[in-house]
Amino acid sequence: MSSVIEQQNEAGDAPGEGPAGPAHAASFDMKRALRRETHSSRAAAAGLAAALVILLCLYALLEAGVRAIGQPPWLIDPQTAAERIVALPGGMPPLLLGVTGAVTAAAGLFFFLNAVLPGRRARHLLEDRHIAVVVDDEIIASALARRARLAANVTQEQVMVVVSQRQAVVNVRPTSGVPVSETAIREAVEDELRSMAPTPMPLVRINLATSGVIGA
Repeated sequence: MSSVIEQQNEAGDAPGEGPAGPAHAASFDMKRALRRETHSSRAAAAGLAAALVILLCLYALLEAGVRAIGQPPWLIDPQTAAERIVALPGGMPPLLLGVTGAVTAAAGLFFFLNAVLPGRRARHLLEDRHIAVVVDDEIIASALARRARLAANVTQEQVMVVVSQRQAVVNVRPTSGVPVSETAIREAVEDELRSMAPTPMPLVRINLATSGVIGA
């Protein structure tokens, strides 16, 4: 999937526009839109964390209210819960303690990684003076596979390309008895990348299989 984000005004279209004028605002909106398209949102993780905190607070409020009116606890008395937490790991079976610790560690790791990792989507930017296009890595990989297939003179099934943020890996299985030039494939793929000009520009790595495919 590819999408044109927004038309960008050229600086100088309107006389007297300064750095804080409409051109600057359009540029800022463009950068914000591009970041939104190329980075995954943290809204889901933040919403989940907020929901868990709210539920925990509501439960604590419920138990405190039940205790205040002299009724039996709904699940566990707050004072008893606090005493058990202080007494850990005593009074808890090792298996249950291990499972609880693993679940807590996994939840903490999930929220920590969501907070610190860049969260980039599998997309690249194709920039222009007037527009900025966001393209999925699968589309770039398809275009590179076509050029590699033509350069190697093989079928579509004999080429597989994987594109990441920093690398484009081209895997080619040649036809048995037909020589294949790794240099020709690399030049063809790099030429296609230069014509597309994705940002960031991935490095090309060619993998030629040692075993060939029997031609039809």
